[in-house]
Amino acid sequence: MDATTRRRVEAALTGALGRPVEVGRARAVGGGCISQARRVDTSAGPFFVKTNADAPPDLFPREADGLAALRAADSGLAVPTVVAVEPGLLVLELLEPGPPPGDFDDRLGRGLAALHGASAPAFGFAADTYCGATLQPNGWGDDWITFYRDRRLDHQLRLLRERGVPAAELRVFGRLLDRLDALLAGADEAPALIHGDLWGGNLMRDADGTPALIDPAVYYAHREAELGMMVLFGGFSARVFAAYGEARPLAAGWADRQPLYTLYHVLNHATLFGGGYLRQAQLIARRYVG
Repeated sequence: MDATTRRRVEAALTGALGRPVEVGRARAVGGGCISQARRVDTSAGPFFVKTNADAPPDLFPREADGLAALRAADSGLAVPTVVAVEPGLLVLELLEPGPPPGDFDDRLGRGLAALHGASAPAFGFAADTYCGATLQPNGWGDDWITFYRDRRLDHQLRLLRERGVPAAELRVFGRLLDRLDALLAGADEAPALIHGDLWGGNLMRDADGTPALIDPAVYYAHREAELGMMVLFGGFSARVFAAYGEARPLAAGWADRQPLYTLYHVLNHATLFGGGYLRQAQLIARRYVG
């Protein structure tokens, strides 16, 4: 950590805690794919600090909003407390992971079911959020399929066009969007608060072994959208999904709809990283439109 960042962290903590704070040792930790992540030991104790001088100015404030929403849901899952936030800097409570309990997967599944019980009058969120480094346009919408088509899938397609992906490579997605009303029909539910970017790297545990959520991309969605990211890279056992279903059963046909929600995150990876993700997204779309 350079001297400028050190002084900035000290100032942020001093302001947040109301007493002088001095930074001691800082060391890099996992979670720094987009930003720099560090454990920082201070005179007020250890903290988790993220910095990113090149980030959009609202990236960390929106992450803080998401963490606050997750905490307010009172799901039984652990969520780190935001200590200080400003453009390019986020200071969080440090979660020191304890040993995983034998019922960790059950607790995670039940906790996610409880989280999805937190609702709102419409789909969306009070502010735009980020999924990784990609802006997620929110606002509010009364119809889930319209929201998902326009503010998630079509938004990603616009970003890909801006990055120079040829129209012919994206044509299959246009056919999919035209059929989305039929493909997602029959699963009407109230808006549910979702983490929004739940893969194994955004799951931790606290000192008591409680499942903990970090790095959210929250909004109020159809709850099946949460599972789309969970299945993309694996890492969640069958017991997690079973415990979830026991606590909050999923509607018939949810497994057939799941790839439609995975598609959003594959498109986002194509936007962020390129590589083979566009091909993977095309294969998902062709499953539904040929």
